[in-house]
Amino acid sequence: MRIGFNFVNGLFDTTLDDFLAFSAQYGATDVVLQSSTSKDSRSRWSVVPGDHRWELPDLECLRKQVESYGLHLEALENVPSMFYDRIMLGDPGRDEQIENMIYTVRNIARAGIPIFGYNWMPSSVWRTSTETPGRGGSKVTSYDHSKHLGAPFTHGREYSEEEMWENLEYWIKIITPVAEEEGIRLGILPADPPVPSVGGIPRLLTGFEAYRRLIEMVDSPSNAIEFCQGTFAEMPDAAGDGIYDMIRYFGERNRILYVHFRNVSNAGDPFHEEFINTGHVDMYRAMKLYREIGFDGVFVNDHVPNTIGDTDWGHRGRAYANGYIQAIMDVVDRR
Repeated sequence: MRIGFNFVNGLFDTTLDDFLAFSAQYGATDVVLQSSTSKDSRSRWSVVPGDHRWELPDLECLRKQVESYGLHLEALENVPSMFYDRIMLGDPGRDEQIENMIYTVRNIARAGIPIFGYNWMPSSVWRTSTETPGRGGSKVTSYDHSKHLGAPFTHGREYSEEEMWENLEYWIKIITPVAEEEGIRLGILPADPPVPSVGGIPRLLTGFEAYRRLIEMVDSPSNAIEFCQGTFAEMPDAAGDGIYDMIRYFGERNRILYVHFRNVSNAGDPFHEEFINTGHVDMYRAMKLYREIGFDGVFVNDHVPNTIGDTDWGHRGRAYANGYIQAIMDVVDRR
């Protein structure tokens, strides 16, 4: 098991070089680099340039930049939503986007980057507040679905759950053989928040049965999960032993690619995010379970609370969470 940091390039007042130096200084071996997929995202918030697809020289340059700090580029997380929004929605132009995504996935693999993580949320991540009071006056994000009932459609109309599943299956059956051929693994982030629908778009990947349906579409190690433990912990399925059962089920089947190792207040709606050691998930128990099932991938922290004097990216909060992860990882490894 390895420790890493993740970063959305261009979204914060921190350069990529400063992020990489920070990661190396705080003991990371790996990084995950993200592109923003918010509703107003632009190519400047992407890890590499491109309006429709990514080119091999740009990806190789990025990998070499990471390696120059003694780090390993474990995964790229998301492309700009404009790369594949028509694929998700089944809109005209879908097949052209699929060809561009095949081109991009091949280039990610050929650049020596082993994992591509993405999401199936055309309407992006939703929160009710980013300033909910946390421990000691810190600020955390929260979500209450009752506050978003009747929200305007984000994409012009209401889509049905089954058509969204059909669109996902169409994509999975095309892209998985490409990934197998290129030796790259692909994983989908769970829907955050894991509620049935927001803005007229069903969320799909909101619980255990949904993820089992996903991995059974094409039984392949390349059709896997970007395991955001925080979002899995928000799911109603996570109550009681549910979160540990999901870690075990998908981990034993080698479908967990890397882990967003974070905590939340409770399973189900409404919820708020927490410090890594104050939510409903026993993080030590979770880490022991990852070790038990033989997971050997990367843990990154994410969505840290905003504390006094911190930066927009959360250098203090991420250093705190990183130290916590390294400590329990050391304890588990030595038992």
